[in-house]
Amino acid sequence: MSEKRKIGIAGASGYGGGELLRLLLGHPYVEVTLATAHRQAGQRVDAIHPHLRGLYDLTCVETAVTDAWGALDLLFLALPHKESPRVAAELPPSLRVVDLAGDFRLRDPQQYARFYGGEHPAFELQKDFVYGLTELQRDAVGKAHRIANPGCFATATLLGLGPAVQAGLVQGKIIVDAKTGSSGSGANATAGTHHPTRDASFLAYKAFAHQHVPEIKQLLFDLNPQWEGGLVFQTHSAPMVRGIFASCYITLQKPMSMQEVRSVYAEAYAGSPFIRLVEGSPNVLWVRGSNFVDIGFALEDDQLIVFVAIDNLVKGAAGQAIQNMNLMMGWPEETGLLSPGACP
Repeated sequence: MSEKRKIGIAGASGYGGGELLRLLLGHPYVEVTLATAHRQAGQRVDAIHPHLRGLYDLTCVETAVTDAWGALDLLFLALPHKESPRVAAELPPSLRVVDLAGDFRLRDPQQYARFYGGEHPAFELQKDFVYGLTELQRDAVGKAHRIANPGCFATATLLGLGPAVQAGLVQGKIIVDAKTGSSGSGANATAGTHHPTRDASFLAYKAFAHQHVPEIKQLLFDLNPQWEGGLVFQTHSAPMVRGIFASCYITLQKPMSMQEVRSVYAEAYAGSPFIRLVEGSPNVLWVRGSNFVDIGFALEDDQLIVFVAIDNLVKGAAGQAIQNMNLMMGWPEETGLLSPGACP
């Protein structure tokens, strides 16, 4: 490619924006030419994100830069929930968009109002967005002009459940027990994410109320309209910075062997460069800082546990967004993303 594509990041000051900046440094086909922020407008991105010092000569501008969108080939929206629609409404229709927030994931406005707390600011735009869980919707992502990037918990859960539900292996209720690190709460510290509190704590939160539940159910029904729909989903705050570990408890329609289970998942994820089927339990340490997804299994008769480990900021956010961009632009989906994480 003779000329690099011009990429913008709206909301470059947060953790998601910082990860996009970090990962796009290694992408051969793109150049970040626009970064926006609100409170940090006027600051260089490598002052906001000191680990990028000397790697970017780029200053953040105010997000309301409607005269600059037209110069871009693709825009990442890394904004808080309910801010993305306001920006999306001002964008040129020709501009490709990947939204990392939750505003365009749900097709039901009532579900959005329930789980995101109020009416959608611009629900008429939702029809323009394709839900972008890359491995399970590769063809749709490749044809899409605008992508709603999945939530981090939804990514881990759906990649763990998708092949089993799609193949009709599940009977009865599914139980998902998921843990996440503090970075999932964003760059601004709260009482629950402040390090002296978080470092020694472990607690459950958002029981029967997590905003990723409806998008998980929505895609599982898309994969298999005959799925019974029973799901108990519980999130936990774990004393780590990065990572999601999800344990998905499934009752199978009939007893299966481990070889049969692994074959279902291997077939579903054939050609998926970031899915790694491991023996026994995966470990968030093995995927930290990377776009890889490690999936393991435990099985006894008709009782299956699927374990999933991802980095919440990479495969759960920025890395998957870039993976989706690659497919939208016609590039190999692993472009710029094959670097392994740091271990230990």
